[in-house]
Amino acid sequence: MCGIVAYLGHREAYPILINGLRRLEYRGYDSAGVALINGHDLRIFKCKGKVSDLEAHVQDGNVKGTVGIGHTRWATHGPPNDVNAHPHQGNSGDLALIHNGIIENYAPLKEELIHRGHSFKSDTDTEVLVHLIEDIQFTEKVDLAEAVRLALDSVVGAYAIVVIDRKEPDVMVAARKSSPLVIGIGEQGEHFLASDATPIVEHTKNVVYLEDGEIAVIDRQKGLKIRNIKNQDKTPFIQELEMHLEALEKGGYEHFMLKEIHEQPRSIRDSLRGRMDLINSEVVLGGIRDHEQKFQNAKRILILGCGTSWHAGLVGEYLFEDLARIPVEVEYASEFRYRNPIVGEEDIVIAISQSGETADTLAAIELAKSRGATIIGICNVVGSSIARVTHAGSYTHAGPEIGVASTKAFTAQVTVLTLMALMIGRRKGTISASNFHRLINELDAIPDKVQKVLQSEAQIKYIADIYKDAPNALYLGRGYSFPVALEGALKLKEISYIHAEGYPAAEMKHGPIALIDEAMPVFVVATKGASYEKVVSNIQEVKARKGKIIAIVTEGDTVVKELADHVIEIPETPDQLVPLLSVIPFQLISYHIAVMLGRNVDQPRNLAKSVTVE
Repeated sequence: MCGIVAYLGHREAYPILINGLRRLEYRGYDSAGVALINGHDLRIFKCKGKVSDLEAHVQDGNVKGTVGIGHTRWATHGPPNDVNAHPHQGNSGDLALIHNGIIENYAPLKEELIHRGHSFKSDTDTEVLVHLIEDIQFTEKVDLAEAVRLALDSVVGAYAIVVIDRKEPDVMVAARKSSPLVIGIGEQGEHFLASDATPIVEHTKNVVYLEDGEIAVIDRQKGLKIRNIKNQDKTPFIQELEMHLEALEKGGYEHFMLKEIHEQPRSIRDSLRGRMDLINSEVVLGGIRDHEQKFQNAKRILILGCGTSWHAGLVGEYLFEDLARIPVEVEYASEFRYRNPIVGEEDIVIAISQSGETADTLAAIELAKSRGATIIGICNVVGSSIARVTHAGSYTHAGPEIGVASTKAFTAQVTVLTLMALMIGRRKGTISASNFHRLINELDAIPDKVQKVLQSEAQIKYIADIYKDAPNALYLGRGYSFPVALEGALKLKEISYIHAEGYPAAEMKHGPIALIDEAMPVFVVATKGASYEKVVSNIQEVKARKGKIIAIVTEGDTVVKELADHVIEIPETPDQLVPLLSVIPFQLISYHIAVMLGRNVDQPRNLAKSVTVE
């Protein structure tokens, strides 16, 4: 969840580190810091707050040096303050270390180190690790790289770390386990390290994704060498980045979130490209082609995800059961392995994650793999951990998503799930040829329909202004629209801090209706479809209690328009594809309410983009 960045080369490190931290700030923004080596002089600057606060703190400080590490923090152990900010040092002050992850056994390690004469300044688990490395250096008389290897052999938990030592100013050591770390290989011996590729892409396209249990030693003279915890040499596998620098800029939008909402016609189209053949009436997902038979024979599909990805999985449940006639269970990845789940060789497990690094989802994958299930990944980041540990899968091709509140990732995930369900349903014969042809043509039209929904932004902004001061909100939907209600409520909570809950519309009578009064906005997906009349009845129940109805309706609807306080029209589309359209107004409502309330839309409080700790 924290962001780490590092540089060793011939240029001044500080500008590279600061720019990299800006790109990584979506991973955590409680505090920030850098450490730089100039000759044998090690300097550290760190403070509570954002990267901009760090820049102000540094001001005219001595930031010379061609070796450096930087960190932006999402707090786990200890509150956000100057002392708990990274980098951390040991007793001698020779080492500086940055860390993303959690050291689970830090308490007994800390107690032992205190007995050995170490004193600690912070509340963090990270400081324990740098003291442990330092202690091993001293007692075992080994260099930095070997001290890191020996220390990590005693550590339980998750980590991506980078360590520098002013006694070895031409060396940088990095390691990872369950937290991402990528190494960029530049020209003239330059090396760039980061939690993801966003700080690296402007400097080089050549990267190495460090694997679990690997340690990278970067030497100014000898270059990059990789070994594992068991001290076995590994051959670096260099890949070419597909990311483009312009995708990391706001492109004239006030916030990344707004940009990413408006990118959805393109991101959905990119997720469809090359996978649908309208002429021959086919859907082909190359990533799962070798596992088609397993899908067709599956007794059950388990879908795992967290947050927005879990909501996408709920849509997937409706899709696979409706179109492929396969039973589906959707699980919170964070709870999955703690209830001793029943998983077998005939099960297909679909793991969904925007970053491909979600710790809970990775842990759930490992459990399911150990029990023989076939694991299919859906993620957005090439080379991510989930992409590497699953048996097969499909990328969403949404492009980088910087805003912490996920938008285009959701619609891209739903798009890929739709393609999967259509493909398997067609192979199984559970979809008629005519219905299949109709659905893929309707799916092909979705990007243009999303663009049409986005043209209603002015009206949506007007509605947002009316309800921006509401302390609570309800979101209702039936069938395919129930997950959209959950997602709409989550978006409002995430970025506006207004309490909101999503419910199946029929469940309102079983409790939530007690909350409705004239001050309660109720957002309802009421599009034409199988449950339309039932939703109209639910709207009438809300109106009878003076609730305010904001309804998403099919173009030309007149019945709901008579009942609702406000309607937002979306183009007519089959029930199976409604989530791809109906979620857009909810995203925009949340965005505009948050802006009107003065919230930090791209970096909402207490949240981080990539949850790489459990």
